[in-house]
Amino acid sequence: MSKIGFIWVGKLKEPFSREGCAHYRKKLSRFFKLDETMVKDAPGKLPPPDKVKKEGEAILSKIKPGDIVILLDEFGDRLTSRQLAKHLKKWTDAPNQRPVFVIGGPFGLADEVKAVARHSIRLSDMTLPHELARLLLLEQLYRAGTIHKNMPYHHD
Repeated sequence: MSKIGFIWVGKLKEPFSREGCAHYRKKLSRFFKLDETMVKDAPGKLPPPDKVKKEGEAILSKIKPGDIVILLDEFGDRLTSRQLAKHLKKWTDAPNQRPVFVIGGPFGLADEVKAVARHSIRLSDMTLPHELARLLLLEQLYRAGTIHKNMPYHHD
């Protein structure tokens, strides 16, 4: 079974986010082995640039050799669900590699994290709260899995 990694900043605080993410993690785990890593939010007393830097250091410490780092970023590439499915197939079929999706905290991602990314994608042209971005990403990855398996979830 192919693997997908995730690196998230911060715990899910909202009940709807926890429940929705658990729902799609369970569905997605039918297709992929999931490896989730949560890094702590930087302390609240730090100014935003220092928070981003501290969170970036934590993210970088979790990236492993062979990881294909894919950032979720408001300036990333726009993909349809079918395009994401095609990319995901290529990423999960790569030998000795795994895609790792990274979602930063409320103030975004450090430049050092952006520098190691091979891809950057957006879920919307609108800015999303990072908890909602996690939920949407998990749903879209599940949708990609159903597209590959020709399951009746995605409709053109």
